Amino acid sequence: MTTTPAAPTGVTPGLQRITSRRVKVGLVSGGLGAYWPQFPDLLPQLQHSAARVSERLSALDCDVVDVGFISDAQDGARAAEQLRVAGCDLIVGFLTTYMTASMLVPVAQRSGAPVLLINLQPTEAMDHASFDTGQWLAYCGACPLPEMANAFLRCDIPFHSVSGYVEDERAWAKIGRWIKAAGVRGALRHARHGLMGHLYPGMLDVSTDLTLVTANFGGHMEVLEFDDLRVRVNAVTDAQVADRVALAREVFDIAPTVQDEDFAWAARVSVGLDRLAEDFALDSLAYYHRGLEGEQHERLGAGMILGASLLTARGIPAAGEYELRTSLAMLIVDRLGGGGSFTELQALNFRDGVVEMGHDGPAHLAISQRRPLLRGLGVYHGKRGWGVSVEFDVNHGPVTTLGIAQQRDGSFQFVASQGHVVPGPLLKIGNTTSRVDFGCDPGEWTDAWSATGISHHWTLGTGHLVPELQATADLLGIELVEVSA
Repeated sequence: MTTTPAAPTGVTPGLQRITSRRVKVGLVSGGLGAYWPQFPDLLPQLQHSAARVSERLSALDCDVVDVGFISDAQDGARAAEQLRVAGCDLIVGFLTTYMTASMLVPVAQRSGAPVLLINLQPTEAMDHASFDTGQWLAYCGACPLPEMANAFLRCDIPFHSVSGYVEDERAWAKIGRWIKAAGVRGALRHARHGLMGHLYPGMLDVSTDLTLVTANFGGHMEVLEFDDLRVRVNAVTDAQVADRVALAREVFDIAPTVQDEDFAWAARVSVGLDRLAEDFALDSLAYYHRGLEGEQHERLGAGMILGASLLTARGIPAAGEYELRTSLAMLIVDRLGGGGSFTELQALNFRDGVVEMGHDGPAHLAISQRRPLLRGLGVYHGKRGWGVSVEFDVNHGPVTTLGIAQQRDGSFQFVASQGHVVPGPLLKIGNTTSRVDFGCDPGEWTDAWSATGISHHWTLGTGHLVPELQATADLLGIELVEVSA
């Protein structure tokens, strides 16, 4: 069962989410044209069901390209061309009654999009005592499903199916899941991912061949220099800094340890970071720069956390330590509605049975349990520089961890686990710490999680999202490994 993450209440001016790319769904409905002269009432009934399916699809936060009702292979070829040109993220084939595979195979072959076959009969069951042949045929959408499956497999066309009835909420929940997954697949295929700086020295698990991102997910890799950020930060005005400080005060509690100079610098970097994301049309960003003795690039790297957190909250996930695959995981969870914060293991609490995880870096502010805190740090552990960092706890309740593991052959793999964030004592060191109960001994969970070959960073999002992640993995053609109790 999927637990839907709660949407954040209210939007702070200046922290509005970006407008995400909408998923485009192609719909083709059909039945066997030989039936129409035999049973004159059948086609209008099936067209009524098709119109209702189109209406319900449109209510699932997607744009529907409805190419109408097809009755033979010639109609199918026409629909195939329309959907090829439309560039859909998902093709939905509505089997209203029996139809031949020759009607849908061209649609699937030419569209280049994943295919979902739906068999939704008019109601839960027929009225056997009163139905004649024509009325039965309106309930015969299940009949061609094995035929479609056989033909699609022999033509090497991946597909999925959902069977039910037109107002079956269980079936519509599954259809909605496939549409969400298609939206994530589309977001990845059209995304521009920024990578700025260089690898944290020695982190062999974090290293990713940039071509593998395009190979596994599609999208574009934009290689950036910290100088790209430097010139934009230098152009920020004092008035813009003041506005950004004011925005931060609306969003965060400010700890007494925050120094005015460091606060202003983080605000200046934040404004420059927004301009960087805008100029390069970034959908995600991974960054790191070591720097030396307080020089400008070290100061830029140390001033990133505020701006990266604000970007992440707006739907442009940013991950530190050059963690490209985690910024991708954050994007996936964000587009599924779960937020997604930069995370790693911090400690195991065997007394309370929880895994403590978080990071000294960007947080997804929309999923904070409480008003997040800005804390001043004189030392960033393991990194050069100083400045302000974000401290918060992910919303208490159901959560999902998602990491992207890179296999030896270059393929990617989703690694996910579902648990619950629970209340309890937390460190006050400028980290995004949460206490996660996975329903088992924390040591056992940590061993099982690590055994998957996951890197030491991942994302933590709200809601139990494994069903959506499984659908997304299926559409991407990659494996999902779930670590469970």
